[in-house]
Amino acid sequence: MIGRIITAIRNRIIELRDQILGLRELDWRYVALRTASNILIFGALVYFASAFWDVGRQELLYAYWRFRGIDFTLDETQEPEEPAQESPFAKLLAQPTPLKVTPKSKKFGIVIEKIGVNAPVVANVDPGNKSEYMVALERGVAHAEYTPKPGQSGNTYLFAHSALDFWNYGPYAGVFNLLRKLRKGDRVVLFYRNKRYDYVVTKNEVVAGFDLRPLLRSFSTPHLTLQTCDPPGVALNRRIITAKLKEEPIVK
Repeated sequence: MIGRIITAIRNRIIELRDQILGLRELDWRYVALRTASNILIFGALVYFASAFWDVGRQELLYAYWRFRGIDFTLDETQEPEEPAQESPFAKLLAQPTPLKVTPKSKKFGIVIEKIGVNAPVVANVDPGNKSEYMVALERGVAHAEYTPKPGQSGNTYLFAHSALDFWNYGPYAGVFNLLRKLRKGDRVVLFYRNKRYDYVVTKNEVVAGFDLRPLLRSFSTPHLTLQTCDPPGVALNRRIITAKLKEEPIVK
């Protein structure tokens, strides 16, 4: 009788041991699976946060500029006004002084005051050669070869990134992120061989990524075309800005 009881107890202990070991094994598998899932989710969140950081930063900056009425200007001809005595409250409501912009390059550069673009331009880049234009776009905005230089009649064609993963594309990866903010009448300034050329936006449109018509257009007068991906980082569509030369070059 006692032997049966001892045997029963021993068998029960073995069953409990097996159950505990089974639970421990199940728990470790569950923990490992859950940990791996959390790592993947966290990694995805970090990637998307990093990818959209530059776009989000530019959007927030643009919203702040508009809210505060902050403008950028290349005009150096305006004499500063004598500051008047104002109360602290009046200073808070006063229109901010336009921020002066120094072009990154006067040999060949682009400045778009409204959206804070200021970048050098790499001349004569083959838009059909990816390895060539990817290298050029790390150094600034690319000028399509065989298209006119600033001030010349025809279709001066510039293109640049609006990329998400900016760490792969250099400091100018998001230089054209805010092109969609441009409207008819906005100014785009090009510098070429130390001369300044002011263009006025006439059209802002989106075309299919395979549409080559914006590049192949011809004009009898000096025109400018800006191109980038739309939405940022996706080559599905192209954002196209068309502008025409406003006046004779301003010698600086």
